[in-house]
Order: sequence, then structure tokens, then C-alpha cells
Amino acid sequence: MSEIQNSGDLRQVRVDKLKDLINAGRDPYKVSKYDVTDNSKYIKDNFEQMEGKKVSIAGRIMSKRGQGKVGFYDVQDSVGRIQMFVKEEAIGEEEYKWLRTYDIGDIIGFKGEVFKTKMGEVSVRAEEVSLLSKSLQTLPEKFHGLKDQDIRYRQRYVDLIVNPEIKDVFLMRNKIVRGVREYLDNAGYLEVETPTLSPIAGGANARPFITHHNTLDIDMYMRIANELFLKRLVVGGLGDGVYEMGKMFRNEGMDTRHNPEYTAIEIYKPYADFNDMMDLTENIVAHCAMKVHGKTKVDYQDKVIDFTPPWRRVKMQDMVKEYTGVDFDLIETDEEAIKVAKSKRIEIKPLMTRGHVIAALFEEFCEEHLEQPTFVTHHPVEISPLAKRNMEDPRLTDRFEAFANTWEIANAFSELNDPIDQRERFEEQVKQKEAGDDEAHMMDNDFINAIEVGLPPTGGLGIGIDRMIMLLTNQVSIRDIILFPTMKPID
Repeated sequence: MSEIQNSGDLRQVRVDKLKDLINAGRDPYKVSKYDVTDNSKYIKDNFEQMEGKKVSIAGRIMSKRGQGKVGFYDVQDSVGRIQMFVKEEAIGEEEYKWLRTYDIGDIIGFKGEVFKTKMGEVSVRAEEVSLLSKSLQTLPEKFHGLKDQDIRYRQRYVDLIVNPEIKDVFLMRNKIVRGVREYLDNAGYLEVETPTLSPIAGGANARPFITHHNTLDIDMYMRIANELFLKRLVVGGLGDGVYEMGKMFRNEGMDTRHNPEYTAIEIYKPYADFNDMMDLTENIVAHCAMKVHGKTKVDYQDKVIDFTPPWRRVKMQDMVKEYTGVDFDLIETDEEAIKVAKSKRIEIKPLMTRGHVIAALFEEFCEEHLEQPTFVTHHPVEISPLAKRNMEDPRLTDRFEAFANTWEIANAFSELNDPIDQRERFEEQVKQKEAGDDEAHMMDNDFINAIEVGLPPTGGLGIGIDRMIMLLTNQVSIRDIILFPTMKPID
């Protein structure tokens, strides 16, 4: 049995109490409204001005004590707890009798006067008490609480009740999300909405979720990115820059940094490049750090991560050379690169090229060193089907990934706006998919048509909002910053 499940006997006791209430004409579920004037935090923070005032509060009973004709009840609302002090003579013998039958977890409303007890605790002297909802489940007991992580994720509603400190994480999440929008809105970007379902899963290399539209009789895909739709809007000249923050869906593995649905933002600005996107990335993250901490140096586990701009910028090939000793400026052919990969015990995949080997060596030997915020730039063209080629070395692209705490938190390009090159890269991606790569990009003829109409030079950026929130709230698992993470069903 789980930590918060009840034996049948305990639940039945509460069900019997509910029947008694209903038989007495006191069905709590028929209460549709309760006028609340104040909350626990405001009363405590402003006791001097609240003392002696009449208030109306509602919340959940978290503890009760007392005997005879006097009772003390700790009541938890959305922002904290406050003590309700009750005397039988104040609410009447009949009401007091019913009050004593109420259980931990029941939701009540009460009205009375604010005062401070002899022990110095800010309380409300109740003059009226109403049962607003009956809890038929027993909450975890006070001292051990809800500790099982799996149950906490599955039953977040109980987690929020018995571990109220986690609310701070989700309040910070809200502040960070609003901070991102605030920065972009002030910078002149326009927020838009694009499809979540599409006949083509485009904009990234990832395995999509597939569904079927019955009326059209076509398969459709949950979006893995919103990039291609946003770039269509740049083609159409909508605004001086557009962005969309929302859910993405990828049918891939799950771990402390990956959830099948997650929150990301993509941003596109015409007449900008990937260097502008680096500036934008570091400024957004720094702005959000200031919003939640008042500083850009953030404590994360046993280290301090300094998000103060500017961040370090380094080419991917230079990092590979630094940590493997392999200089790809001296390696020209795919055959030479594959020999290097074999010597470094890198898995050799079908159609693997020099560019794929550079990326594989970076992932295997370099990422673990990227604790402080760093932009890794100039990715091989083979792994960047939507990025503009670098003018000095057309085997590379004007692309970066931003890392912090060894995690990728952002990805950006100078966007490819050459429709001929784009079609050739899509065709190469189709070959990769036919060779067994489930994450290779699909052909999107309408997108090619759009950039044939004319896509201006454009800087594009995607930020993993969930990972950024993990870093700014000091959480080690993505499930700790998602209210309802994906979980395997229990029979």
C-alpha cells in the first residue's frame, strides 16, 4: 500500500461521519461558496494593524488539540497556516459538538477576531465555523510526511498539502516564465501561437508522438518544435521578431532531464544572426536569475553557477581538440574521421561522416566539462539541417548550443534561408531516416515553398525552459519542477 492510502477501516470511519452529517442536514458538499476576506500570511505579517479585526478565512485542518470546551486547530490555506482558537461558548454547544468530529484534512471556513495567545502565537478567536468539504482520505502523519518520491509525483495534490515548501518552487517557476515573457515583450518581440498537431513533425531531430485524425483520415504528429511555423511568420513579416512558449512532445527516453512533454520557447528575429541570439540568451537567463534571486550568481547543489553576461564562447572543434587531442582541421575525409572514431571507441553508425564524428566526440568527451555557462559554436552541417553554413568553412554552421551544469539549455542558429540548400539537406535527412534514424528530419515541402517566397537573414533561438528553471530553483530532477510529470500507470 502507498504511503497515503488508507486501510478500509479508516476510510469507513470518515464515510460514516459523512453519513451522519448528511442525515443531520449538514452535507458539506452542498456548500457552493464561502466568503474569504483574508489569508494567514497577510494576518501574520500585518498583525499590528489586524489585531482585534474580524476576518473570514478558509483552509484545511492540519492538526487539532485541546480538550473539554476549548480547542486549537491549525488551518492551512494557500499561503500558510494560522491557528484557530475555539471555545464552546463562542460557537454554541451544538456546533462545537460537530466541530470535534471533524478530521485532519477536512476543509473549513471560520470567522472571528484576530488576537495573540499567551504563547505569542497569532490566532483567530472563532465565532463561527463551517465545514466546507469532508476529506475521506487520511493525510500522511505530521512528522514523517510524504517522502516517497514516486507517490509525490503521482499525487501532487497531497504533496502540496503535506510538503507546502514545494509551493515555493512552483511560484518561482511562475516568476521565471513571466520574466522570460517580460524581457521579450519589452524588447519588441511578438508572442504568437502555432499548431500543436501537424501532418509533419519538423523543426528538430527527434522521435514524435503519432496520432490519427479521423475526419481527414490522416496521421498527425504532436509537435517536437515550433520552429518551421515561426519562420513562416517571419517570411510573412509578422512583427520585428516573434516567439512562442509552450509544450513540446518527444517520444523518447525519460530521466532526470527529460520528460515526454516539456516547456520550451523559440524566438526568431529577422535581420539578426546567431551572435545576436547569444546576447539574447545570456540576457534572458540573467534577467530571470535577477527576478528570483536578485543576483546572477546562483547556488546549484554544491556549486555556484555564474550567469552574469558575457558567457564563454568556444568552437565545437576547438573543444574536441582540447579534450581529445584530435585536430579536425587536419582531418579532411570521412574515412579518416571514422578511423579516429574507432580509436576513441565511438559507435560507428550507417552513413556516418566527418561531421557526425566531431559531434559524437564532443558529446562523449567535452560536455562533462561545461559546468559554467558556455556557448559551443559552429556545429557540423550534418547535424544542423536548418542552420546557415559558415562562410569560412561550409562544412560547419553558424550555430550554437548553450550549456550550464553540463546540460544543454539552449540551441540557436543563423537560420538557413537558401531554399536550394534547404531541400538538399532535407533530402539527406530523409536518407538518414530510411537508414534507420528515427530522429532524422522529415521532408517539408510547404516550408521550402515558404522560404522560396523569401526568408530574410534571421536569427533563431530555442531555450529549454524546464532546464533553466531547474538551475534557477536548485532542483535535480525535471519532475520536481513539473506539477504533473509523466508517470508509468499503476495497475
